Amino acid sequence: MKRFLSLITLVGMLGLGTLGASTIGFAEDEAPAATTTEAAPAAAPAEAAPAAEAAAPAEAAPAAAAEEPKMDTGSTAWMITATVLVVMMAVPGLALFYGGLVRTKNMLSVGMQVFVAFSLISVLWAVYGYSMAFSEGNAIVGGLSKAFLAGVTPDSLSGVIPEYVFITFQLTFAAITPALIIGGFSERTKFPAVLLFLALWVTFVYIPIAHMVWGGGLLSDAGPLFNGHGAKDFAGGTVVHINAGIAALVGALVIGKRIGYGKEAMPPHNLVMTLIGASLLWVGWFGFNVGSELAVDGVAGLVLINTQLATGAAVVGWVFAEWLFKGKPSMLGAASGAIAGLVAITPACGFIGPMGSIILGFLASFISLWAVTKLKNALGYDDSLDVFGVHGIAGILGAIATGALMSADFGGVGYAEGVTMSQQVTTQAIAVGITVVWTGVISYILFKIVDIVIGLRASEESEREGLDTTEHGERAYHY
Repeated sequence: MKRFLSLITLVGMLGLGTLGASTIGFAEDEAPAATTTEAAPAAAPAEAAPAAEAAAPAEAAPAAAAEEPKMDTGSTAWMITATVLVVMMAVPGLALFYGGLVRTKNMLSVGMQVFVAFSLISVLWAVYGYSMAFSEGNAIVGGLSKAFLAGVTPDSLSGVIPEYVFITFQLTFAAITPALIIGGFSERTKFPAVLLFLALWVTFVYIPIAHMVWGGGLLSDAGPLFNGHGAKDFAGGTVVHINAGIAALVGALVIGKRIGYGKEAMPPHNLVMTLIGASLLWVGWFGFNVGSELAVDGVAGLVLINTQLATGAAVVGWVFAEWLFKGKPSMLGAASGAIAGLVAITPACGFIGPMGSIILGFLASFISLWAVTKLKNALGYDDSLDVFGVHGIAGILGAIATGALMSADFGGVGYAEGVTMSQQVTTQAIAVGITVVWTGVISYILFKIVDIVIGLRASEESEREGLDTTEHGERAYHY
C-alpha cells in the first residue's frame, strides 16, 4: 500500500514533467492568454473640434477604449448550478447506476471506485490538469503556466463567468470520464490498481484529448489539421464518451473475463437502484450539456430541448426494439436507452435542430442495443456494464452524425462558409479516428504498466468472495 501511495504521488510529477516537457518539442510556448482584459484608459470626452481638426487623418484620432469584460451574474449563477448538476451525475448518479448493475458482493466496491476516483481526479485537475488542458501549449497538450492554479484569482474571468467556476465545471468532466471507465472491468480489479490507472489515464489520455478538442489543439478550429474548421464536439462526444468507451474496452480485453462469465448467471442485483441512478444521470446531464454553452442564451435553450428530445426518443426506441425482438420491454432497457440517447446527443446538442435530435436518439438506441447484445456476444469480451457498447458506440455515432445533422436542411445551425456536409462529416470521422487510436494505444500501455507494477486483477479467492469484503472489509447488505 505504501508503494501504491508513492506511485499515486508520482503521477503528478509525471504529468508535470513528461507532458510539460513535450510542449517544447512541438512548438515554443506562448504567453498564456489573459483571462481578464486590463482596464483601458478612458477615452477623452468629445469636444466641439474645429473643421480643420475634423479633417485630420484618422491616425491622429485617439483610439476608443476597449470595453472591459464584465461578469454576467445570470450566466455565473447558471454555471454554478450546472457544475453541481454534473457532480450529482457522478456521486450519487453514476455510483448508484453502476452499483445496481453489479452483484450484491461488489456493490460497495464499484461505488467506492467511482467515489474515490472522482475525488482523486478533482485534486489532480487543480494541480496540473487544468493548465495542461486549457493553457497555451502545442497541438497536443497545453503548458504549465497555470499549474497549481497559478495566477487565478476571484477576479479572473473566463468569458463572462469567474475562471474558478469554469475550472470547476471542467473539473467535473475530467473526473466523471475516468469514473465511466470503471464499468468496463468491474467486479474483478484491485482497488489500488483502479486508482493508479485512472490517475495515469487522465494525465496521458484525457488531458491531451481535451486540449486537442477544446483547448485550441490539433482537432480544434485553431489547430493545424482542419484549416480553421475543426471538429464539432459541443459537450464531450470525443473527449468524454468515446474516450471512456475505448479505454473500458481495452481494459476488459487486457484484464480478461470475470470468473464464470458466460457460464454463470450474473444479473444486476438491484434494478431499482439502477433506475434511480439513471434518472439522476438524466437530470444531471442538463448541466453537462447546457452548461457547455458557458452562458445563458438562445443556444442554451436549443441544447436544453435537444437533450430532452434525444433522450426520450432513445428510451422509446430501445423499449420498442426489445418489445419487437424479445417480446418484453425491460426497465433496464429503458434506462440503457436513456444513457445511449444522452451520450449520442452530447457532441451534437448545440449544432443540430430538435427534429435532428429525435432522429439521433432513435438511431442511438438501436445501434447501442445491437452493440451490447450481438457485437458483444460475437467478439466475446466481458465489458461488465457495457461502457463500450453504450458510451463508445453511441459516442461515435453522435460525433459523426453531428457533421450531417447540423445541416440547415435538417434544422441545424449550418456550416461555416465554404464547408460542405461531406467535409464536416469527414472532419468528424478523422477526429473520432484520432481519439480511438490515441486512447486505445495509450490505455493499453498504461494497463500493462499498472499490471507490472502492482497487478490489475484481484485474486480468484477475492473475486469469488466479493470485492466488498476482500478490498474494503465491508458489506452493502447484512441479511
